[in-house]
Amino acid sequence: MARRYDSRTTIFSPEGRLYQVEYAMEAISHAGTVIGVLSQDGIVLAAERQATSKLLEQNIGSEKIYEMNDNVVAGVAGLTADANILINQSRVIAQRYLMTYDSQIPVEMLVRRLCDLKQGYTQFGGLRPFGVSFLCAGWDPTFGFQLYQSDPAGNYSSWKATCIGENSGNAQSILKQEYKDEEKDRTAAPDTKAAGSNMTMDDALRLTCLVLSKTIDTAKLTNEKLEFATLTLKAGKPHIHIYSSDEIDEVLSKYESVIKPADSN
Repeated sequence: MARRYDSRTTIFSPEGRLYQVEYAMEAISHAGTVIGVLSQDGIVLAAERQATSKLLEQNIGSEKIYEMNDNVVAGVAGLTADANILINQSRVIAQRYLMTYDSQIPVEMLVRRLCDLKQGYTQFGGLRPFGVSFLCAGWDPTFGFQLYQSDPAGNYSSWKATCIGENSGNAQSILKQEYKDEEKDRTAAPDTKAAGSNMTMDDALRLTCLVLSKTIDTAKLTNEKLEFATLTLKAGKPHIHIYSSDEIDEVLSKYESVIKPADSN
């Protein structure tokens, strides 16, 4: 039945489905895992790099994590070529806002405009959906730290911790169990906790390593297969740090007690 309705992105099936959009989402489910965890002090992004050859130079550029603006960093799952187009568009949008208003673009506004572009590619003939999902971590003075997930249909939602890509279902289950939500701590004074989380950056990094060790199909986590980035505040301004290979090794070594049980199975 699908073959009659999946040749165009603008044709609905009798069940009300757009098959080309669903196919784009399916492509993302086979891409490398990307995890985002929100904490009181910042946001951690981690991504699985799917290297195709040992001869590839790993220290040149980034395959999964990109800086969209001074206050927004994104992890991508899906077709990297599609992601490059959208990343470039997001940078143009952010710079236009900066030139017009002399301030950094609010995080949700940037995500919404990017999703408007993605939605347009599902509505007109002769176009195909972008086969990529984003995890956007950002900070602005109004809402503080924020983590957004978007899909090829142009939908976006705000999260405290989430995962996209391969084995995202298993990762979500672990995040639900292990994430320290402020609602679980009823004895704490409301004004002593950052909105939405009891997690510190150390807790967020530990949880990220735990999820990676449980979801990535590899005997051992190494810097060749992973990318890490953090978004924090320094002197009241957002600071994006994309980890080098040596820094990733330090993180994996620090949380070896969390990772080791998965490696020993």
